[in-house]
Amino acid sequence: MKKLLVLMLCLSAVGCSRKEETAQSSVDVLLIGGGIMSATLGTYLKELEPDWSIGLYERLDQVALESSNGWNNAGTGHSALCEMNYTPEKPDGSIDISKAVVINESFEISKQFWAHQVQRDVLKNPQSFINSVPHMSFVWGEDNVAYLKKRHEALQHSTLFRGMAYSEDHDQIRQWIPLVMDGRAADQKVAATYMPIGTDVNFGEITRQLVASLSQKKDVTINLKHEVRDIRRASDNGWLVRVADLAQGGEKTIHARFVFIGAGGGALPLLQKSGIPEAKGYAGFPVGGEFLMTTNPEVVNKHLAKVYGKASVGSPPMSVPHLDTRLVDGKQALLFGPFATFSTKFLKQGSLWDMPASLNTGNLVPMMQAGWDNLDLSKYLISQLMLSPEDRMAQLREYYPEAKDADWSLIHAGQRVQIIKNDPVKGGVLQFGTEVVTSEDGSIAALLGASPGASTAAPIMLTVLEKAFKDQVKTPEWQERLKTIIPSYGQKLNDNVELTNKIRSYSSEWLKINSITVKPEA
Repeated sequence: MKKLLVLMLCLSAVGCSRKEETAQSSVDVLLIGGGIMSATLGTYLKELEPDWSIGLYERLDQVALESSNGWNNAGTGHSALCEMNYTPEKPDGSIDISKAVVINESFEISKQFWAHQVQRDVLKNPQSFINSVPHMSFVWGEDNVAYLKKRHEALQHSTLFRGMAYSEDHDQIRQWIPLVMDGRAADQKVAATYMPIGTDVNFGEITRQLVASLSQKKDVTINLKHEVRDIRRASDNGWLVRVADLAQGGEKTIHARFVFIGAGGGALPLLQKSGIPEAKGYAGFPVGGEFLMTTNPEVVNKHLAKVYGKASVGSPPMSVPHLDTRLVDGKQALLFGPFATFSTKFLKQGSLWDMPASLNTGNLVPMMQAGWDNLDLSKYLISQLMLSPEDRMAQLREYYPEAKDADWSLIHAGQRVQIIKNDPVKGGVLQFGTEVVTSEDGSIAALLGASPGASTAAPIMLTVLEKAFKDQVKTPEWQERLKTIIPSYGQKLNDNVELTNKIRSYSSEWLKINSITVKPEA
């Protein structure tokens, strides 16, 4: 009876705690997930602190097989040059360019980071991962043309977007994108913007090269086919991470001073396991994607651009259609989409139990509130799931009037998990960006969310550094090294013509991509 009483007291957690398990090894930094985020953060940290030990754990047999994979995303170097959802129209009819400025500056940071890695011979052959592909917006109809004209005029007030051309002339637009204009009614009112400094990026190749370089560094281990099963606080305020070896079998526990959860859609469940208060209230809503693709040279060679349209009225930002040139692993193709799919998986190679298992008493109500407030998203997903092959081709022909069914096939892209966050005032809020969640002491951080995602890996990981390593970031040593990695670190490019030209020239030189000289506003 006495033993039973003691057992009950222990189970009730009154004065008893589970004995801390023994770690089989330890690292300074443990990175979860073999995508571009972990690869970028590991690269930063190894340059900032060469003596720190780093362990990267990926459950698949290669890195960059999920969201970072070249065929699991559109490869757009997101810089708000063509994405109209980043420049909403205000109730008074004016255009808000604030988000476009932030995203453009963020991509400039990514380009600097990659250029620096080319200088260090960490990244090799820039054309294997980044290429010049003009970015364009294209619309038709009176209202949309009026919007695009206002958007172009508003963007010209920013240093970052000068050099963008605008036209409503069919012949001029045909010179830019003949595929889009051939077969189009001569009396259709259309408009387009053209920016030559856009890019197509193979984020998978960047990831592979960064990880390959890390693997050659002292005290760095790359562990493939290793799945993180649990994350718990250690008595010294570090972390005990339980990892399963999927190849050899068995589990082990690793002690880490700092943990980064960069597991894409799989980040939320792992963040929840950590038990940090900052993780409470978060939920995730998974959305997959499909693209129509062609590799027919006669079609592909007539289109060199990423052409973004305007989302239909009532559609969510993720539904923006675009016709893209893609250059992946030496292959050139065209993609059109995205077409949304739905699965309860948080990862393309995940489990159908991912979404149900992530629900708890802290996030169920916010998720229900977000669902009620975003009925248009539900309607959109249902309509997408009901699309027939003929429906998809009909949408393609709005951008490519002469498209032939035989040239195009459907490919499955990656899974994305949109954040649902519990807001004290608004309740559950569905967010379409990315968010860094960090514990108060900075010992663990996770990245949640989706687009612009990989395009802004370098600035997002700077945010992780600034949140997780507050003291180190302020030191002269880190400041000097960060300014070497990111020459514009701590400065704004917008409205600084001299700095914008200097930074773009630097990135262009090392990455072998187009640049334009920005002139002061007249």
